[in-house]
Amino acid sequence: MATEATARGGYLDLLRAPHAARLLAGTLVGRLPNGTGPIAMTLFVRDQGGSYTLAGGLIAAYGVSNAIGQPLLGRAVDLRGQPRVQLPAAVLSALGMTLFALTGIGHLALAYAAVVVAGLFTPPLEGGLRALWPSVLGREDRVHRAYALDAVAQEVMFTVGPLLVTLLVALRSPAAALVVINVLGVLGALAVVLSEPSRTWRSAAREAHWLGALRSPGLLALLGSFFFVGLALGSITVAAVAYADDRGTPSVYGWLMAALGLGALVGGVVYGARQWAGAPERRLRVLVALLAVCYLPLMLTPGPVAMTGLSVLSGVFLAPVLACAFIVVDRHAPRGTVTEAFSWLVTTFGVGAALGSAVAGPAVELAGTVAGFAVAGAGGLVALLVLLATGRVLAAPAAAGDVARHAVGEAVPTAVHTEKNTH
Repeated sequence: MATEATARGGYLDLLRAPHAARLLAGTLVGRLPNGTGPIAMTLFVRDQGGSYTLAGGLIAAYGVSNAIGQPLLGRAVDLRGQPRVQLPAAVLSALGMTLFALTGIGHLALAYAAVVVAGLFTPPLEGGLRALWPSVLGREDRVHRAYALDAVAQEVMFTVGPLLVTLLVALRSPAAALVVINVLGVLGALAVVLSEPSRTWRSAAREAHWLGALRSPGLLALLGSFFFVGLALGSITVAAVAYADDRGTPSVYGWLMAALGLGALVGGVVYGARQWAGAPERRLRVLVALLAVCYLPLMLTPGPVAMTGLSVLSGVFLAPVLACAFIVVDRHAPRGTVTEAFSWLVTTFGVGAALGSAVAGPAVELAGTVAGFAVAGAGGLVALLVLLATGRVLAAPAAAGDVARHAVGEAVPTAVHTEKNTH
C-alpha cells in the first residue's frame, strides 16, 4: 500500500538538505572510472592494436580485482572512517589506470598488474554514500527516498559516462580518456571525503568476527538473490548485441541499452515519489517478481521499434528493486558493518553480471538470440525463487541481535555522526 509523497518529501527536498547534493554528485563523479572502465579499456586496447580477447582479459582482471577489493575496503571504512580509506584508495586506483594508459599493452604483465591495482583499490564510494544518508537526512522516510534517488542517479551515470568517454576519445585519444576519467574520479572522491558528514561519520562498534557482514543470514539471502539479478542484466547486454547483429543494424544495440536505462530511470522516479508501507522484504519479493516477468517478453524478439519498447519495460523495475534492496541491506547488516555490507551487494551484483555475459555468449552461439534473452528471464526467476526460499530468514532482521539499523530521525548528541543500534 502506498500514499502519495508530499512535495516536502520529494527529491528536490532531499537535494536541498545540507551536503546532500555535494555527496551525491561527488559519489557519481568518483564512480566514473569504475562505471566507464570496460568501454574505456576496450577502446584503448583496440587503439593500441590489441584484440578483443585481450581487452576482455584485462577487463576480467579489473572486474575480479574490483570484486575482491570492494568488501575489503568497505570493511576498512567501517573500521577507520571514510577519509582515511576512500581518498588513498581513489589515488592508488587512478595511478594504476594511468600507468596502464602510459605503458599500453607492450608489456602484458605490467598491463595486467596496472589494471589489477586499479580494480583492487576502487574506493567503495557507493556503499559509503548509503552509510552517510541517515546522518545527512535524518528521517527514515527521507533516507528510503534517497536510496531511490541513488538508484536513479546511477542510471544517469551509466548513460552519461560512456558518452563522456566517447567525447574524450574523439577530442584527444583513448589514453587521454582513461587519464581524464580517473582524475575526475579522484576529484569526486575528494569532494566527498572533505565534506563534514564524511569527516565526522563513524561506524558503530562492531563485534570482531572474520566473516564481518557475511555473518548475517538475511544479508546472505539477499546477496544470493542479487547475484541472479546481476546475471540477468549481464546476459541482456550480450543478447542485445546478438539481436542487433541479426537485424544488420549495429546502432540498434545502443537504442536497446538506452531504452533499458530509460525504463529504469522512469521506474526509479515513480518509485521514489511515493511512501511505501509494509516490510521492505515483502515489497522486494513483489518487485523482483515484476522484474522477472518483464524480462520474459524480450524472448519474443520483435522488430526494432517493438523491441525498444520491450527494453523500456524490462528496465522499469530495476531501479525500484535496487532502492528496496538498499533498505533491506541496512536492516540486515550486522552492527558496525554497513559500508562493507553495501559493498558486498555491489560486488555480488557485478560478479553476477559478469557471469551472465559469459553464459549468454555460448547460449546465443548454440541456440540463437532468443536463448540469450532466455538466460535473462531465467536469472530473474531464480532471483525470485531465492527470495521466496529464504523468506523466514529475511523476515527477521533482528534475529542475530546485532543488526545495524541506522537510528534515523534520532538526535545525534555529539558532533560525531554514528550508527546506532535501535534494537
